[in-house]
Amino acid sequence: MSGASGIGTVGTEWWRHAVVYQVYVRSFADGDGDGVGDLPGITSRLPYLRDLGVDAVWLTPFYRSPQHDHGYDVADYTDVDPLFGSLSDADDLIATAHDLGLRVIVDLVPNHTSGDHVWFQAALAAEPGSPERARYLFRTGRGTDASEPPNNWRSVFGGPAWTRVGHTDQWYLHLFDTSQPDLDWRNPEVAQMFLDVLRFWLDRSVDGFRVDVAHGLLKEASLRDQRLVGEASDIFEVGGHEDDEPMWDQPEVHDVYRQWHAVLADYDGDRMAVAEAWTTTVEANARYVRSDELHQAFNFDWVMASWSAAAFAAVVTTTLPAMTAVGGAPTWVLSNHDVHRHATRYGGGETGRARARAATLVSLGLPGSAYLYQGEELGLEEVDVAPDDRQDPSWFRTGQPGRDGCRVPMPWSGDHPPYGFGPGTGQPWLPQPDAWASLTVAAQQGVEGSTLEFYRGALAARRSLTDAPSEVSVEVSGDVLTVVRGDLTIVLNCGASPAPLPAGTLVAASGPVGEDLPADTAVWLTPTG
Repeated sequence: MSGASGIGTVGTEWWRHAVVYQVYVRSFADGDGDGVGDLPGITSRLPYLRDLGVDAVWLTPFYRSPQHDHGYDVADYTDVDPLFGSLSDADDLIATAHDLGLRVIVDLVPNHTSGDHVWFQAALAAEPGSPERARYLFRTGRGTDASEPPNNWRSVFGGPAWTRVGHTDQWYLHLFDTSQPDLDWRNPEVAQMFLDVLRFWLDRSVDGFRVDVAHGLLKEASLRDQRLVGEASDIFEVGGHEDDEPMWDQPEVHDVYRQWHAVLADYDGDRMAVAEAWTTTVEANARYVRSDELHQAFNFDWVMASWSAAAFAAVVTTTLPAMTAVGGAPTWVLSNHDVHRHATRYGGGETGRARARAATLVSLGLPGSAYLYQGEELGLEEVDVAPDDRQDPSWFRTGQPGRDGCRVPMPWSGDHPPYGFGPGTGQPWLPQPDAWASLTVAAQQGVEGSTLEFYRGALAARRSLTDAPSEVSVEVSGDVLTVVRGDLTIVLNCGASPAPLPAGTLVAASGPVGEDLPADTAVWLTPTG
């Protein structure tokens, strides 16, 4: 398999080539000792991120919230939840990050609010057909006594996507938890509120927004039944998997982002937005980054690719042409707070860690930007959180383990929990494993061959790629993937046996390399001489 692909080179905006580090606020650093991460804790650790070599930090939601979905159920978009600090703490974090040369991206949750939001409380108190209810998707139930949901849609967290309002004939839509009612984006009040929210945080100097469920804001106006293929699933999915999805990726959603683009363009500093958009095709994903819409969209095909040279090649050779067609910049992401960590997905243990490092090196060598998830630079794996300790709402609705395993708090130092996570002495909000002592930041810092030092070296090497061409050629030979980008050659061995190592000067490697390229290893090479 071979092919040539390219990505448009128009524009020098910072986000086109940035490495962004995702901070899961509850689990990064605890400043006050209550076992939950917070903004002051994050601020105290920003020098670590600067020294790691990233360009920006993305913060998951820290707004006022009852925390039913750990901040993705927002009650007030323009204030900080006391669990995480204050608006002053947010300002301090942004200013400190900028002083250190780091950009700040904040999470925005526009598909739904918390059930505690003043709008939804007013809607519940109002009559059917009222302006208050028109901000959400209330509908009359089906059946002679309205005891059946208005349609057959399923919640991403399992079960029906509708909840009945008391014993009335009215139901409200929630594509996620019952505590997260979906907004009606056909209502101009909703659009205006979020334009105001954008400006609120832009005025506080944030550099960008990660847009939660970016493909879900508009639903087909009829709210018709979904035509299901096979049995309904209770597994965590956010669209992009069914042939018929009237709740996802509707054409009108792009009008929203054209409005947002205009607002972002009013501010200096190349402000940006990145879409969490699960779509059925890479072409549909690329539509979110057309020149007058959002600036990036997460490449979930890269996340979902199996450990295979052919699978990785297929994603590269489909992603780059799709992005070129719209003048967009690709993103490469392997882990986040919603999926199992890639060291575990690739087999776990030392094999999984080796493969995770190799895949990361490939990601960092490709044109476009890269997103890292906290703790992957330590080689952290998915944690098997005990049922009694699980907190993900999808666990309570489906009985599936959910997403807690990738959200266990960071280990910073020491030989037992909480591993320097904060000044407290007990386990944090999700218990840390007893076997993490060798994986802490302190245990790996300065240690040759550690995963942390690999990341630092790879990120430093990436900075030399600033002027590298955006065109690539891709070839697969058996279990070996080769990507050529100007003078840079990226080689990944996904096989079980060593493979011939091409001639060239070794620039970076994911593990020890001799005359051959070992299994589960990637390298960067440049011409010798």
